[in-house]
Amino acid sequence: MDVVDSHSQKSSPHSIVDAEKVEKKPGGWRAVTFILGNETLERLGTIGLLSNFMVYLTRVFHLEQVDASNVINIWSGFSNLTPVVGAFISDAYIGRFKTIAFASFATLFGLVTLTLTASLPQLHPETCNSNDPVSCGGPNKLQFGILLLGLGFLSIGSGGIRPCSIPFGVDQFDQRTEEGIRGVASFFNWYYMTFTVVLLITQTVVVYIQDQVSWIIGFSVPTGLMACAVAMFFAGMKLYVYVKPEGSIFSGIAQVVVAARKKRKMKLPAEDDGTVTYYDPPVKDSVLSKLHHSNQYRFLDKAAVIIEGDLTSEGVPANKWRLCTIQEVEEVKCLIRIVPVWSAGIISLAAMTQQGTFTVSQALKMDRHIGPNFEIPAGSLSVISLLTIGVFLPLYDRVLVPFFRRITGHKSGITLLQRIGTGIVFAILSMIVAGLVERMRRLRSINAGDPAGMTPMSVFWLSPQLILMGLCEAFNIIGQIEFFNSQFPEHMRSIANSLFSLSFAGSNYLSSLIVTIVHRFSGGHNRPDWLNKNLNAGKLDYFYYLIAVLGVFNLVYFWYCARGYRYKTGLQVGDFEEGKSLSDVEMSPKNQLK
Repeated sequence: MDVVDSHSQKSSPHSIVDAEKVEKKPGGWRAVTFILGNETLERLGTIGLLSNFMVYLTRVFHLEQVDASNVINIWSGFSNLTPVVGAFISDAYIGRFKTIAFASFATLFGLVTLTLTASLPQLHPETCNSNDPVSCGGPNKLQFGILLLGLGFLSIGSGGIRPCSIPFGVDQFDQRTEEGIRGVASFFNWYYMTFTVVLLITQTVVVYIQDQVSWIIGFSVPTGLMACAVAMFFAGMKLYVYVKPEGSIFSGIAQVVVAARKKRKMKLPAEDDGTVTYYDPPVKDSVLSKLHHSNQYRFLDKAAVIIEGDLTSEGVPANKWRLCTIQEVEEVKCLIRIVPVWSAGIISLAAMTQQGTFTVSQALKMDRHIGPNFEIPAGSLSVISLLTIGVFLPLYDRVLVPFFRRITGHKSGITLLQRIGTGIVFAILSMIVAGLVERMRRLRSINAGDPAGMTPMSVFWLSPQLILMGLCEAFNIIGQIEFFNSQFPEHMRSIANSLFSLSFAGSNYLSSLIVTIVHRFSGGHNRPDWLNKNLNAGKLDYFYYLIAVLGVFNLVYFWYCARGYRYKTGLQVGDFEEGKSLSDVEMSPKNQLK
């Protein structure tokens, strides 16, 4: 995140157009309340929609489960790509306030559009009384186009709100003071707490309204809340701190690559013997840690080598595309080191995406009753994973971490890469268990002979796979968040959050690709495909086993990447004594995942 000294002057914004030019005293918690409210209500709308969207597409739009799954995966992937674009536009051009403002309106338009698809008979297929909705007529081009238009608006909204809400919240605190530092730490706690509350509300209350009361009301409630979020966000305009955009960090990365390429014919000594002069000025005020010059990826060091004509008479680079600082070079090295580890997380996240698609399809064919009158909405089952996370994390923090700390001597019990690897293992186990449960469900359903394919089997048989997936999230997702944020320099954490978002985008598109290939090639010779619209005729368990096998290969790849990873080292500017460095932990063949 690019930071400027926005705490020295006091003034008030007069409009959205000039809001980013204003510098004023920190807004503090009064301002953060409006930002958190906007983010929370935006997630209530979008996540509330996604939690039960598989049911909406199959029951109201009469799509086959494969088509519905692909719509969800492609949309989710696009929604996780747009934050990268939003972060770039915000940092380089218009600033965070205007990005969130425009994105909030896009989210509101998207929710209004989707509410209209449920409300107006002309915008969804005719109601069908058949026990098998997919046997009814599907949507026409206009209906499907309006649906995609609403989803597109939601993706644009996510692209602006999600990458900017956390940095904009942090902007409201003066991190040069103890109070500001404590405020930032507390802000993160409140941010993730509200996110968890949103998940619980959307996957219980909102899903229940959609499933048991009315889709119109179920969509109208998030839409109304989003309208309140927009009003709430603009109500705090006079309280916000507005940080000017100073250019995207991506341009700095490009400058290092271009400068190194221009000097590619230069020969560097095998060891740094002092014969080469590097450009290593003091870091900017916005940079909180200075990175050590490392010997890894030395071809990039050429970008910081000073040759004749590189410096002006004032000692500054004559062309930033020919000479970069050591700090900028090391930041690019951090990115290169992280990318292989990041790529290994995509397949494990692909296993998680099944919770919102085929797991819901299974639940629709199982007994979801608790007592004679209450039926659990199929889209609410993922609450089991959330409860697992909520129960396990305190146990992990208070019991397992001290236990492993005594064994390993590591302050966190296990390293971040070990934590991510453990999550990958739980994702594999979850898919294996899911396959076993689906096989048992299919056999019982066939033996029962129900015309609608219903299974005399409690939906809670799906709990083991959801519990294992909750453990996967507790290890893998939280481990990745901490890994990306700790291994990037502080002012590059927007890229860290973008990478995490890209992981989900990659997993969504990978899942869609696998679903399409399996659906197209697994059948034939008078045999239905594995993902047939009739679950009892298909082999959904084979699909789960396929994801598990891919997970095993991915685990081997992750182990190979992790064993050679070198953790970031650097000096904390202003907060550490001179000469004191951060711990230098290296992943090496002698120290595997230690």
